[in-house]
Amino acid sequence: MATYLDFEKKIKIIQEDMISAQVRHDEDTVEFLEKKLDKEVGKIYGNLSDFQKLQLARHVDRPYALDYINLMMRDKYEIHGDRHFRNDQAIICYMGYIGDEKVVVIGEQKGRGTKNKLKRNFGMPHPEGYRKALRAAKLAEKFNLPLLMLVDTPGAYPGIGAEERNQSEAIARNLLELAELDTPTISVVIGEGGSGGALAIGVADRFAMMRYSVFSVISPEGCSAILWNDPKKVETATEAMKITSSDLKELELIDDIIDEPLIGAHRDREGAAEAIKSYFLQEVAKLKEMSSEERMQQRYDKLIKPGAFQEVETKE
Repeated sequence: MATYLDFEKKIKIIQEDMISAQVRHDEDTVEFLEKKLDKEVGKIYGNLSDFQKLQLARHVDRPYALDYINLMMRDKYEIHGDRHFRNDQAIICYMGYIGDEKVVVIGEQKGRGTKNKLKRNFGMPHPEGYRKALRAAKLAEKFNLPLLMLVDTPGAYPGIGAEERNQSEAIARNLLELAELDTPTISVVIGEGGSGGALAIGVADRFAMMRYSVFSVISPEGCSAILWNDPKKVETATEAMKITSSDLKELELIDDIIDEPLIGAHRDREGAAEAIKSYFLQEVAKLKEMSSEERMQQRYDKLIKPGAFQEVETKE
């Protein structure tokens, strides 16, 4: 059963009316309601606030990494474990085909329902998850396969066990190794990109965000609690933090925004998967036209660009 947010109530009513009309085989009413729906979708989704975009990024019906992998890939084979400790199921790795391109895909998986959420640790990877991701990335490099990374996590798991197994080192190691990886790499934020847990699979030749995804150093809830000691100021924090795809594109912190369906990936999974697939294949083709040296230099220039400054001489 579909879940609707507060600002989607009018859409829910129209869609329910459409279902009733379809059951009655009332084609004229269905056609009228379809036009009404398109108009309402344009009106609502064309004027979303940053907080509403955050709600969409976390929507329970929004596709997760495994949903996209199943929709985009064929002849896929899952890669398990980090060969040191265990198989962290908050990180999933697959080898297979996207279109005619043989690829490796790494994703952060949240899970649905209590059982799967616990199995996937709510999409919060342990250090062994990031080490598994690095093993898959190195496999892609070894066979010169393009690498696609799907980011969707509230953050790396902060538990005692994760710290004992060196969570910070695992993330830092991924940042270093992915920056030097000699194969075309593309990373896409498909939902929620939280802090270092997202950065650990976010270093790539192309870093993109889906239209209704967010990327931040801390959750808006955490920010509001720290700055105002009031978790209720989440909406104010969301507006101030500039965490939406349009904000980060304007700040030149991401390369591209992937235009998922206007009504959202949670209402059109196939359309969203096709958008990611098209973007990936298009960018891989561009990267393959470049030499390894050109690609690595471009990646280096992009990574050192944030935080650049100029000293301005002032007259005394």
